[in-house]
Amino acid sequence: MPFVPARRLILQPLALAACLLFGGAAQAQSLQELYDAARAYDATYLATKASADAAAARAAQAEALIKPSFGLSASGTQARNDPPSGQAINSRTLTAGLQGKYSVYNAANLPTIDRARRGFEVAQADLESAEQDLIVRLAAAYFDVLAAKDALTTSQANKAAISEQLASAKRNFEVGTATITDTREAQARYDLAVAQELAADNDLRVKRVTLDQFVGRVGVEPKSLATPVALPALPSNNVETWVATGDEQHPAVRRARLGLEVAQLDTQIARAGNQPTVDLNGTLGAQNLHNNLNGIAAQSSGVGTGKTASVGLTLSYPLYTGGLTQNRIRETLVLEEKARNDLDFARRSVAEATRRAFFGVQSLKAQVSAYEAAESSTKLALEATQLGYKVGVRVNLDVLNAQTQLYTTQRDLAKARYDVVVNSLRLRQASGQLRPEDLSAVNSLLAR
Repeated sequence: MPFVPARRLILQPLALAACLLFGGAAQAQSLQELYDAARAYDATYLATKASADAAAARAAQAEALIKPSFGLSASGTQARNDPPSGQAINSRTLTAGLQGKYSVYNAANLPTIDRARRGFEVAQADLESAEQDLIVRLAAAYFDVLAAKDALTTSQANKAAISEQLASAKRNFEVGTATITDTREAQARYDLAVAQELAADNDLRVKRVTLDQFVGRVGVEPKSLATPVALPALPSNNVETWVATGDEQHPAVRRARLGLEVAQLDTQIARAGNQPTVDLNGTLGAQNLHNNLNGIAAQSSGVGTGKTASVGLTLSYPLYTGGLTQNRIRETLVLEEKARNDLDFARRSVAEATRRAFFGVQSLKAQVSAYEAAESSTKLALEATQLGYKVGVRVNLDVLNAQTQLYTTQRDLAKARYDVVVNSLRLRQASGQLRPEDLSAVNSLLAR
């Protein structure tokens, strides 16, 4: 009967409890399902969406500059006059009117409206960036859980294999066919495997908490990759194609371009401060006047109801503003130059990030192929080492090393596959191509 340390007897109930807690009867969920939930829960994305809605309202506000405005006013007064003659006069006046105004000419109106529209487009670019960031963050958390689960599984398998080797070493030592060194080496490896299992178990718990926070749920269970794993190929293997797409489509570049346009519109608005404005004004009103002399209606031609109407043009031309307009123009011209530099920086940053992401995905795909070959090789090496140990040409340490190498390779292979999927999304994000529809391609890789 193999040797089973007391600590293993303790860990088995803990592992069972963990399985019931995290796995349980919970149904595994796809990345698309969790993304739909995250869009309605993630505070960062919702805040950006609210900002975009506010920008739409600001753009609509600016449209009022080229539309007429109307207002209604009403007032009433009561007065009493006590002259020395003693003939007190009480007067009551009621006035009501409708005023209207329309901007016939103002050089700042159209640039201001265009500026508000550009602000809305900037907010839309920010929202697109937030959406792409949410996809990548959620995908990273999703596959981090799967990687942590695989790491825990390989740690448990490694510990179980070392436990069997430890029991074999103890039996061989008891019958005198092995030295105490084999037993101590196996015991040391077993103790290390226990520590690694505990670390892997804790890492899985932490990764689960992170994923739960994205969707506001507890005990989210992601679907694993379907086997055999077939990673999708990139649409293009030319890095310059990705860079060119990023320069055209990336929200950060588009936002910087809009920033330059806004700066140019600010200059137009500032220059309008030197130009005249023409406003059309109109009023329509009525006034009722009533006088009483010691309780007797006073005879006056002004008593009764009168009507008024007026329409006119108001011309305003600034002669001197104390240097305000000139310095405002100077400021906006400097800000234009800043916006040009910001655009250049955004384009260079996107190009650099796209190249980094592209070469990262290429490297990871090559690593996956290497790890797949290494997994086959280490399996054969372990079988040969175990056979050599049985016939006495290999020692116990050789078997332990071969087992550890196999499980380490399997863990690294699984992690590399997940990294390929996540970094493929990051490559699309870096080039400005990432869309929610891209998650369907990822979902096709998951188990049904």
